[in-house]
Amino acid sequence: MAKTLTAAAVRKYRPGKERREISDAGCPALYLVVQSSGAKSWAMRFRRPDGTGAKLTLGPVDLSGTESEGEPVIGMPLTLASARRLAADVHRSRARGRDVVADRVAAKHRLSIEVAEGAANSFGALARQFIDEHARPRTRHWRETARMLGLVYPKDGGEPEEIRGSLVARWADRPIASVTGHDVFSAIDEAKRRGVPGLTIRTEGISDTRGRAMARTLSKLFSWLVQHRKIAINPCLGMYVPPAPTARDRELTDAEIVKFWKAATKESADLSALLRLLLLTGCRLREVSGMRRSELSDDGATWSLPAARTKNKIAYDVPLAPLVREILSTVGASSGEAGLVFTSNGKSSVTVGSKIKRRLDAAMNIPPWRFHDLRRTAATGMAKLEIPPHIVEACLNHVSGAKAGVAGNYNRYAYATEKKTALERWAVHVDGLVSGREAKVVPLRQKAKAQ
Repeated sequence: MAKTLTAAAVRKYRPGKERREISDAGCPALYLVVQSSGAKSWAMRFRRPDGTGAKLTLGPVDLSGTESEGEPVIGMPLTLASARRLAADVHRSRARGRDVVADRVAAKHRLSIEVAEGAANSFGALARQFIDEHARPRTRHWRETARMLGLVYPKDGGEPEEIRGSLVARWADRPIASVTGHDVFSAIDEAKRRGVPGLTIRTEGISDTRGRAMARTLSKLFSWLVQHRKIAINPCLGMYVPPAPTARDRELTDAEIVKFWKAATKESADLSALLRLLLLTGCRLREVSGMRRSELSDDGATWSLPAARTKNKIAYDVPLAPLVREILSTVGASSGEAGLVFTSNGKSSVTVGSKIKRRLDAAMNIPPWRFHDLRRTAATGMAKLEIPPHIVEACLNHVSGAKAGVAGNYNRYAYATEKKTALERWAVHVDGLVSGREAKVVPLRQKAKAQ
């Protein structure tokens, strides 16, 4: 015979060998379920609208003795009083003709979908998707983009490692739509003032460069999310971005070129050659430091840079002046499978870092300058030798001026002969400066006027 349960009785019921159901006379259809393991829960037994029997588990027993303030819901721990209140709600729904079991099944299904969609649309999941589907196939520096977000991808493939304290770690399970402009600004401001979340700080103090890098990364991510309909509004729109530095106009004077050359020759043979090639070819530091034997022609007169190693992803040939070929002949044969010209271990290119720069600065004793200024020096120097601007642009692999836009689509001429002459003139000029001899500049071959 059913008895009216009390809170004390619910607490005292002990498990037996078999599962037990104790009905509560104080609330029709409500049962206390005591498992053989000792676990206790609340359940109801009743008939559905179609007459079939049904059981509905309400939730585990709450023995704390403290009633919750809100309305009880299915699945939460329930005291005797809250279990009766919830059972009364179920009875009211049944009285209105509702199939509470079907409603519960549908609710659980909706919840599982929401959980799955939430995981798929979390910041962590979508950051990985952005890297895999957009950044990695399209950009050369995709690994740095991944690091800004908080992911480190193994060089030999495989799943990325999450950086502790990074944005991906902080916002891993956060729905992407919940990331606001305030969140984006905070991330940019933190990168600027204290460093990129999760990454080691290289430069102390405020750094606009770090802030711009974070702003650029998040802007690309959220723009991609808008395009792929993951979010409706880009939280980066109208966002403050630390200003870019003033465009540099530093170039080395003739006297400074001589000082640079002398300082470079004091370094090891390989490093000295690398530094001087920066000035003579006008190429970027990574392009020169990553030079491979396979990129050099059999006669050593041409260096063919593949698109994968250029900033604008356009392959181009660099004619090598006699002085450049002479310098390259002093570089020892590289070892290892990489075939690198400038390498200390046969596996990776030589790193031209701050220590080398400090040695050069100490030897030169000139106003501040950067390695990239050597590229500007070469371009300006060729212009001073009356080499036409479009030839200088071709020597630098720039797509602008005569080769930009529609003009570039139709003008496919590579200016190979003109580039060769221009770089030879520049090399002869530099050689004249550093040797103290009068430069015998090769006359520039004049092109016939366009028809």
